[in-house]
Amino acid sequence: MIARGTGRGRVAIRGLLVLVVAALLAGCGLVSSSGTYRPARLPDGAQPLDGADLTVVSKSFTEHVILGKITATYLAAAGATVTDMTGAPGSASGRQLLLDGTADVSWDYTGTAWQAYHAQTEVVTDPQELWQRVADLELQQNDLVWLPPADFNNTYAFATSRSNADRLGVTTLSEVAALPVDERTFCIDDEFFSRSDGFRPMLDAYGMPYNKPDGVPQNNVTSMDTGVVYQATAVGNACNFGMVYTTDGRIKNLDLQVLEDDRGFFLPYNGAAIVGRETLEQYPQLRDLLGTITAKLTEPMLQQLNARVDIDGEDPADVAYDWLVAEHLVVPA
Repeated sequence: MIARGTGRGRVAIRGLLVLVVAALLAGCGLVSSSGTYRPARLPDGAQPLDGADLTVVSKSFTEHVILGKITATYLAAAGATVTDMTGAPGSASGRQLLLDGTADVSWDYTGTAWQAYHAQTEVVTDPQELWQRVADLELQQNDLVWLPPADFNNTYAFATSRSNADRLGVTTLSEVAALPVDERTFCIDDEFFSRSDGFRPMLDAYGMPYNKPDGVPQNNVTSMDTGVVYQATAVGNACNFGMVYTTDGRIKNLDLQVLEDDRGFFLPYNGAAIVGRETLEQYPQLRDLLGTITAKLTEPMLQQLNARVDIDGEDPADVAYDWLVAEHLVVPA
């Protein structure tokens, strides 16, 4: 791990990186929110992080940006000087900023760390056990502290329209496997098709192998952009079943029914705040502050927050601020 910078040199480097990231975000649809968060203060006026210099980073997809904005807003309200690098393009870049010490705080998902970052193939279905294993690996190998996870699981799932669920009589993936072959039609994105924990292994786990006459023929699968999958699934013309993320706001908005993964194929993807070990040692109060945020986050709540950005077109910084105010965690500055 690259040593952390300190003092003015560290601030200058961070400032340069913020400008670079902001430029890269121009094509990501989040540039208006990059580097900004709403000013606020804690309800009791306390400033437990007074004098702290912290950088918050997130990946560029909606939920991660919202979590980053919530964190940046709350830590700034607690007195920290916060550099906001939310919306870093690509999963790898946001992760790297945390690994090399440029960033201090981020959020991530247990399943992502287990499968993508540490190349683990064992299926651990218990959320607490998976978090503990990830936390141990990350501390030992990367000097990163994974704080206890929130009560939301942004895992992969398959959904169908309410009318198709009623017509086909399905609520679980096992029931999908029992349907006639011509009804087993799927919309997915390219990444999910090629993942080692993705589409084809899932089909194998449920006894309907890909491109087999008695499984899921190639012509039954339509690949499309992730955002299009939701609408295509709701309409039901291109496919009966579409890949979704379980905290996505479009599930409720489009009245999709998520099918139960009754064989426990998909890993838990519980969200957790991550802090560099040195940062947490310097500012141990971060544990309680981030724990306060974590305790308030739920799956239905994140669906609502995601929907405000993806469907209503609101700025993630505003959505984060409004949530913190509604939860009585901050008040206007």
